[in-house]
Amino acid sequence: MTDISADISASQMFTRADGVRLAYRFAPGQGPLLVFLPGYMSDMEGGKAQAVFAHAQARGQACLLLDYSGCGSSEGAFADGTLTIWCDDVLAIIDHVWPEGGVIPIGSSMGGWIALLIGLALRERAAGLIGIAAAPDFTAWGFSDEQKAALQRDGRIEEPSDYGDPYLTTLAFWESGQRNLLLEGEVALTCPVRLLHGQADDVVPWDIAVRTAERLRSADVQLMLVKDGDHRLSRDGDIALLLGLVDGLIPNS
Repeated sequence: MTDISADISASQMFTRADGVRLAYRFAPGQGPLLVFLPGYMSDMEGGKAQAVFAHAQARGQACLLLDYSGCGSSEGAFADGTLTIWCDDVLAIIDHVWPEGGVIPIGSSMGGWIALLIGLALRERAAGLIGIAAAPDFTAWGFSDEQKAALQRDGRIEEPSDYGDPYLTTLAFWESGQRNLLLEGEVALTCPVRLLHGQADDVVPWDIAVRTAERLRSADVQLMLVKDGDHRLSRDGDIALLLGLVDGLIPNS
């Protein structure tokens, strides 16, 4: 594994209006600002987040890592989180550290869905976007009828995960996802978009990346498929591909 030297322990805290403190790490530098958005039940200590942060620091590029409320080092209960709340968390921290100038959201799995929503919210400030095994609309395609019935009946479900603790999904999160579906129509982003997806991904089918590319308004969309790549895309070679995509979106890189 590549040795990444980013010191995630030196995080700062941003206090939301309701008093919940959100953990983040910001490296000042030239724009546009790179913002790494973790996946579901993930945080800024992941290998891809650290790799992007270290790469940005090495080249003097502004970069932001963060933990959604209820995740990682941020305060709050995970069960209280929804897609809308986490999008608002991201926008609030971006506004705090980078109130003006271009932004490139980089989202992994669910973070890819949030990246698309953040790009839409930023409008002309979105200077580019990268999705890594992006999972837009997964509340629509990722749950069986039985799971949906259990959500309605019990208000939550827990599913086993190959990547750690069981996945907890609440009815509030699922309903928030259903209110933020993107792939049923055009995704009105006009910035350059790069999508990286493994064809051996057993969590998010790679045809989701194809559908996402088709729905984007932008004419500058590139999809890179890694034939033997899994959902994590965390091998050294996968990280190198990701960092290459990052460099390709930065002016004069």
